[in-house]
Amino acid sequence: MNSEKMFEHISKEELEKASRIFWKNFGEDIWASNTFGDTVFTPEKAGQVEFCEIVNCSDEGRERCRKQRADSIRMSMEIGQPYITICHAGILLGCVPVVDQDTQLGGLFFGKCLCENVCQSLLKDIKKRLKGITNDQSQILHALLELPNTPPRKIHSASERLYDILYSETRLNPKMLQWQRELSRQQAEIGEYIAEQKRLKNVSSTPYEYEKKLMSKVRIGDKTQTREILNCMLASIMLKSPGELNVLKARLLELISVLSRAAAEGGVDIDIMLERNLKNITQLIDVSDQKELCAWVGRATDDFIELVHDTANSRKISQIRPATEYIDQNYRQHITLADVAKASHLSPSRLAHIFKEETGMTIVDYITQARIEQAKNLLLSTNMNCTEICFNVGYNNQSYFTRTFKELVGLTPRQFRSVNRSSS
Repeated sequence: MNSEKMFEHISKEELEKASRIFWKNFGEDIWASNTFGDTVFTPEKAGQVEFCEIVNCSDEGRERCRKQRADSIRMSMEIGQPYITICHAGILLGCVPVVDQDTQLGGLFFGKCLCENVCQSLLKDIKKRLKGITNDQSQILHALLELPNTPPRKIHSASERLYDILYSETRLNPKMLQWQRELSRQQAEIGEYIAEQKRLKNVSSTPYEYEKKLMSKVRIGDKTQTREILNCMLASIMLKSPGELNVLKARLLELISVLSRAAAEGGVDIDIMLERNLKNITQLIDVSDQKELCAWVGRATDDFIELVHDTANSRKISQIRPATEYIDQNYRQHITLADVAKASHLSPSRLAHIFKEETGMTIVDYITQARIEQAKNLLLSTNMNCTEICFNVGYNNQSYFTRTFKELVGLTPRQFRSVNRSSS
């Protein structure tokens, strides 16, 4: 990609405008580089920074700076958002990725500041970093003292603001970055679930249990909890079959089939589901990267939920969502059908009918499921005894709690803890 590629998508006038807005907000200049790290734009009235002039006085210094910019652009593209780092010379550098649709153009940079006061240890570190560029310690010290000291929080705010300015004040489309950001967010969440499951040993649900939970959430169009359950399920699969892409594909193909049934039960036309499933299977076969596969199934699941929202039954679904939210927030207390109906602004009989029709379970079943799921979590992640857990999840009779737990899980609470948690 040559130096002029960026200007096929964004004009220098637009960059000047972005620069003026950013300067007004933060009092800092910006500059742009192509994907190779070559600087292709600096504002007309940009100030000179003595420290950077010292670094760039040699071919070695200029080459290190170019590589630093190229690396920062690559990292920001990978995570789909601004990337902040300490540059090769020891000062702070912020990079906002510049893309248009699926085309990588380069990066917008800002920074040229410190995030700590100048001291002997900092001076020693920077002198070491500048070996081969300059050995003039007094010159380095003077240049460092001229640099602004900017708190990390302000740098983070500046990076997000520059991102907003770039994509709101120009015609650039950050589609690729939005996808990469979603990938990074999901992988971070899956990573947390994997770490938690490793810590608690055999705590993950079975595939059937995950599917059952997902189906109940898809039927009522609950996107947030669907995503949480899905990512927990993906973590479980990756933990048990690390690096086995075909195993993950097989599990996800089965999951898509299950979710399509849930969407159909939520009122989606069966012909629409058949057409969507054919498309999903075709796309699934073509995906060859684990991160992309996880993000793909997330979007496919969202798609099912959107279809449910768009059906004739969407009004009923919107009526029962307050009920599920109320139960999820209050199941630890004594709640009745009348309490849930009041939160949903429906009569108890009407809510009971719609709830069973849309979720396949009664209000009491849903409350019980929420309580037992939390009980399982507490049995595996805490040292609370069974009596404490019984009262914590909303029961006031331990015998009834134990009997209900065994009916749903197949084991008593003590047996479940013994089987699934390693002895400490």
